[in-house]
Amino acid sequence: MRSIWKGSFVDAFLLRLKENKEQLTNKKIWSRRSTILPEFVGSVVRIYNGKNFVRCKITEGKVGHKFGEFAMTRKRRPHKMDTNTKKKGR
Repeated sequence: MRSIWKGSFVDAFLLRLKENKEQLTNKKIWSRRSTILPEFVGSVVRIYNGKNFVRCKITEGKVGHKFGEFAMTRKRRPHKMDTNTKKKGR
């Protein structure tokens, strides 16, 4: 949790692009800890997840969250069903 008087953290690279939304389109972002600002709405960015870049469209619902929340760092692996088990009661 960051102090309220400090404000939300935004990387200096993103602050320079804040005025011109066209420059932010399809940019690579390594700063997962940066907060998404209202000026970024409508642009598509690529967020680094530790291995590759994940495309993410910035919408109004994402404002105030961190970039890293939208680029998962771990793969989802579903649990495997054991097909060799015998049914009980038969």
